[in-house]
Amino acid sequence: MTLDMLPPRRRAEIVTVDWAALESAEAKRLQALGLDCGARVAIAHRGVFAGRDPIALAVGRMTVAIRRVHARAMTVREL
Repeated sequence: MTLDMLPPRRRAEIVTVDWAALESAEAKRLQALGLDCGARVAIAHRGVFAGRDPIALAVGRMTVAIRRVHARAMTVREL
């Protein structure tokens, strides 16, 4: 399943990331934030507007806001 489909507050591990689907600068930013294969994440909450953007993502003790299109590029498995 892709990260954008993960139910809120469920823990998951990033299995693959489709870096080709992202712009180079966006991919580097996500990697710098620790969003790469093996990272354990959970969706803290989603935006309230129609597109449900942005997604607040818990990565360790840090909370990161990412766009839905970025989450769609990441495949996760629930823990």
